[in-house]
Amino acid sequence: MGALDIFALLVIILLIAVVIWLVVLLGSLPGNIARKRNHPQAEAISALGWIGIITMGLSWFVAITWAYYKPTSGSGSDEALEARVEDLENQLQQMKAGGSES
Repeated sequence: MGALDIFALLVIILLIAVVIWLVVLLGSLPGNIARKRNHPQAEAISALGWIGIITMGLSWFVAITWAYYKPTSGSGSDEALEARVEDLENQLQQMKAGGSES
């Protein structure tokens, strides 16, 4: 085996290692983005990203888009929802107090 053969083998091994590294990087990218952005469906986005890489399909792009899209019913409206529930509980208490006096 000549020096050129050994060099070619090393280049092929290096290329295979780079391709594996790139697949792992791209497969985990949507999930990592979602976790950084505290997305409530980060695990589902991660799974869809890996499915997209494995199948070489459109779902990887969907996972990237989904990672940047934050549902409106998430953390932004929790305070409004809690205030509404508290208001309804107060109304219920008032109704119970009004009903027991009669």
